[in-house]
Parts: sequence; structure tokens; C-alpha cells
Amino acid sequence: MHRKYELSVTTQGPLYPPSEVMTPEGDFVVIGAINDVSPDGRILTRWGRAIVSAKSEVPDFGERAPYTILRRFDEDLPEALASMVLHTLPIPLPCNNYQMLFAPSQYPEAREEKKPSYAFHETPIPDAEWEHGRSLRQAVTLGDWMKARGTLEISLENESRDARFSFSFSGLVPNSLYTIMTLRERDLDPSGASRPAPLGIPNAFKSDQDGFASFEAVLPDPFPDRGRRGNRVINVVVLFMSYQMSHGGAIGRYGLGGDIHAQLKMTAPHAQLKMTAPSFSEFTTRPHPNPLQRHVEQV
Repeated sequence: MHRKYELSVTTQGPLYPPSEVMTPEGDFVVIGAINDVSPDGRILTRWGRAIVSAKSEVPDFGERAPYTILRRFDEDLPEALASMVLHTLPIPLPCNNYQMLFAPSQYPEAREEKKPSYAFHETPIPDAEWEHGRSLRQAVTLGDWMKARGTLEISLENESRDARFSFSFSGLVPNSLYTIMTLRERDLDPSGASRPAPLGIPNAFKSDQDGFASFEAVLPDPFPDRGRRGNRVINVVVLFMSYQMSHGGAIGRYGLGGDIHAQLKMTAPHAQLKMTAPSFSEFTTRPHPNPLQRHVEQV
């Protein structure tokens, strides 16, 4: 089985923080699912674009509250927004209810650190010096960000035990490090979320000077039948890495918006969303008969 998908520009992973990108003034630039209030008082979550206040209400994990919207915008950006320089979120993350350590073995105290918001091109890379030749020196604007395009092809292999994910990109931030996150069903489970993980290891790739890139990985049994106890991949998120660092089996150090920033993802197939609408329901993979033995044979 083989399918091809178009990825959509975003600034958002889960709903909180509302975005993984900030304005210079410290508010969220949201391209993604926006929590709003209907005329009858219900909370509606629809795909859209808006500047959202960093003082928005933060509900418990798994719940929704309306965002405090400062300004809406569409794909045809006015100059003031097109030229706006994009920033990281400060640490600790504002408007965050996703209390997950992203690299628990490497950085168990990551949540205790404090850092300001930085323009993407000015993020302080650890141990870097000017003479090392940092590639990204130009400001990244919202107009630049929205040029990103991507396609994903998925094919099943090894008697449907594995799935190959093949990506092709254009319009990315040039000469920059990226990773791809798998969003799985239980990553958003309020009763006990699983830790978001990279799609493949090595889990990073670099865009060229014109913003083109490609990436490919094979995952074992990523789409288990719902009758089996599994943790299906339901979305993929392409993440710009502002600190230009790879973290092995973790997608980042500080979390969504701190040092990794969603730029492309699968969008929901309908306008009314909850936390996220699952993708890839057409795929079903089979378990490996003995994953440990298979690993030994490969080594």
C-alpha cells in the first residue's frame, strides 16, 4: 500500500502552548487549530490564523479554553506581519499544560531552566563562537515561514510490518537543522501521555541554501490495528530546531516552542477538531514476531 500527502504550514503542535512561535512583543503567532467561542457559548476549534495573547486562559491538559485573540490574518499577509521577525518561546514555556520532559535522560532539569525569548537567528547555540561560521544569520520572518511546502509518501514494507516515510521539502528556513516528530495516540492522553518521539534515528536533517531538503525513515509497526494494544502514529510534525542541536532519541530539550518549532504538519480532514484529528487510518501494520531477535539479527 502506498499513499502521498501534502503537508500544511503551521506554527502549532498540540493546542497548548497555542503556538511554538512568538512575536517580538511576546504573543503567539498561531497558524493551526484556534479555540474560539460560538454564539451559543460552546468552544469551537477550527483551523485558522491569529495573533493570540500570551495571557490566554490555560485549562487542564486535555481540556480546551478559548484563546484571547488579538488579531486575525489570512494567507495574504499585510507587510507589517510579513516582515515580522519570529521568536522562540521563553523558558519556562508560557500557556503550557503539556508537562512532559522531552529529553529526560539527557536534560532531567530542563524545566528548571530560565531563558528569554530569542529571535530565531539570534538563539544562543551552546559552545558556539563567531568564527565557527553559523549559517543562519538572517532574521526569519512570518512571510519566510509561510513559504514552506512539503510532501509525505508512506509505503508499507516487510509484509506490512514496517512503514517507510519519505519527505520532500521546499521553502524551509535555509541552512538550518530540522527534525520530524511522530504524534501518537497516547501522546495526548490526559490519563497518562506518552513522550513525543522522533520519526527515525538519526532524527535530524539540514535544509540547503535554497530551503530544499529531503528525509526518509522506516518505522517498525507504526500503525497497529486498534484491536491490539499499540500507540498508533496519527500525525507527523516537521520542526525547525532554533538551537541547531540534535538530541538522539529526543526531539528537543525544552519542549514545543522552546527549542523546536512546528512548521509543517498534516491538517485535520474536517473543520471541527478536538485536540487533533487522527491521520493515516487507512494503514494497518503487523507486529514483528520477535522484535528483540530481529534487533540481534540486524546487529
